[in-house]
Amino acid sequence: MISFPPNSPSPTPAAKLPRHHHDHNKNSNRHVPKAISISSPPPTITTTTTNHETTPLDQNDDAVAAFWDYQFLFISQRKETTQPITLLPVNGAVPPDFPKGTYYLAGPGLFSDDHGSTVHPLDGHGYLKSFHVAAAGEGNKEVQFMAKYVRTEAQMEEHEPETDTWRFTHRGPFSLLKGGRRVGNTKVMKNVANTSVLKWGRRLFCLWEGGDPYQIDHRSLDTVGRFGLIDKEKESHDAGGGGVDLWDVAAGLLKPILYGVFRMPPKRLLSHYKLDTKRDRLLTLSCNAEDMLMPRNNFTFYEYDSNFKLLQKQEFEIPDRLMIHDWAFTDTHYILFGNRIKIDVLGAIQAVCGLSPMISTLSVDPPSSSTSPIYLLPRFPENDDGGRDWRVPVEAPAPMWLLHVGNAFQTVDESGNAEIRVHAATCSYQWFNFTKLFGYNWRSGKLDPSAMNFAKESEYELLPHLVEVTINLHAAEKTDTPHVAPLNQWNKATDFPIINPAFSGDRHRYVYAAACSGSRPTLPHFPFDTVVKMDVEEGSVATWTAPRRTFIGEPIFVPKREEDDGYLLVVEYAVAIQKCYLVILDPKRIGEGDDAIAARLEVPRELNFPLGFHGFWAPDDDDDL
Repeated sequence: MISFPPNSPSPTPAAKLPRHHHDHNKNSNRHVPKAISISSPPPTITTTTTNHETTPLDQNDDAVAAFWDYQFLFISQRKETTQPITLLPVNGAVPPDFPKGTYYLAGPGLFSDDHGSTVHPLDGHGYLKSFHVAAAGEGNKEVQFMAKYVRTEAQMEEHEPETDTWRFTHRGPFSLLKGGRRVGNTKVMKNVANTSVLKWGRRLFCLWEGGDPYQIDHRSLDTVGRFGLIDKEKESHDAGGGGVDLWDVAAGLLKPILYGVFRMPPKRLLSHYKLDTKRDRLLTLSCNAEDMLMPRNNFTFYEYDSNFKLLQKQEFEIPDRLMIHDWAFTDTHYILFGNRIKIDVLGAIQAVCGLSPMISTLSVDPPSSSTSPIYLLPRFPENDDGGRDWRVPVEAPAPMWLLHVGNAFQTVDESGNAEIRVHAATCSYQWFNFTKLFGYNWRSGKLDPSAMNFAKESEYELLPHLVEVTINLHAAEKTDTPHVAPLNQWNKATDFPIINPAFSGDRHRYVYAAACSGSRPTLPHFPFDTVVKMDVEEGSVATWTAPRRTFIGEPIFVPKREEDDGYLLVVEYAVAIQKCYLVILDPKRIGEGDDAIAARLEVPRELNFPLGFHGFWAPDDDDDL
């Protein structure tokens, strides 16, 4: 394990940090931005050139720099914009043929309050960024930037706008407050709307794992309010011919506690959705609030048209205790990878007593065998041939935890048998740990980069990596074992796989993802610094890597015509100088170094923001013009 000194000495004087305030157009200097682990301005390790390239570091200095660089990836930003700000290019220019539209990026914005409490990155209040590509005259294009907090119920309770001060009152699933109430604090479901963003039916939404989405004005980024995407009707569960089993009784006892005391919604909407572009449908998934405490799960799939008319709704009861974050679909199936969890009794007692975060109630449950369950659920039961019992999973020959899905599609093999292929990011049960995600230590309230970088390079199968899972649908061979292989034999830590969204649910050729180059010995696997492009037909791999001491998040594909005809958008986090850049890449030139860069645009330093999670590209509608 790599050791990071918690109080690393500085070889140079401390850097001056940009003062910031609530309103970009007001002159308030009350707050200095702070990372989760930082209570005073940290050291500067090296000088930086105008294009934010840093001088080389020896290994000892790199260990110090790596610690601070990681902290600055999660630095709070309290400032918001009131008007769009035109970003200035530092390299190149926005291509004239770049489509008009907006790149929205969801993520947390605040990790520390003014009363001594810190929160996990997953519990940080949603801070929505928008990069609007617009005409600038004479055939040119420009990018206009905005950023605002999502005014959720928790955000409005915890923020005092007149004084621009914060006091955390909600525990959230992953955090334990120091300056707030612990024992008896039932404010666990802190919907911070920070995970993903979607524009559908000319409405913009910010989503979170476990609650209603919040609708946002797509121009001003002002919060409209909660949007009841799934129906609120009380649904009864009938277990087999009107009978009631022991678990129905247990669920009935849990519901008043979860719904009433902890104020959890009966149906927890997942933050990951799918777009069926062929049918012009939005697909969403929910589970019951009590499911994580039960040895079974009830998953409900919803399909909407562009007017939010519910076209289809199906519920499946799966006799397994699962944690689903992302999922896949094809023309014929919904696909769930069975991430198995179990109840940690001691952790549950401590969580209820306010001595540990609520997430410590759960832990991963590695399969007893070297397989992983995959559930193939019929999307259109009326077309199902009945050859497979969807309640019985196919068993993939590898114990893997699914992180994110790039795409899934149905095809025909050489023998004429139907098969499903899934391209996804998975990791091992050993690597995934609910209480150590992003290296956040809830006991100290600090970040430890080594928690995300403990595995050796030779143990890449433990780390997040891309795989291709092939499942034979031939009904006569019900015992077929899915084939699992590293995608294109790529062996670097990788996540956030994406494709050209026009090919969602269809066969695709190219997969793009965020990866780690492994160039820093003290941060070999995370954070990511590389965009990888994979040609799954030829088996080739090409990469583009950001400048040293610069990290990236999830890439986003902006389509034009052909599959790889368009542009890639990615945010660079130049943590050594506390700046963010929007980078426009030419996907056809990935692998050609910085020749792949069409443009790099600088976000004003005073608006530097922490690592974002998931984004969305929305082409301009008629009402945007």
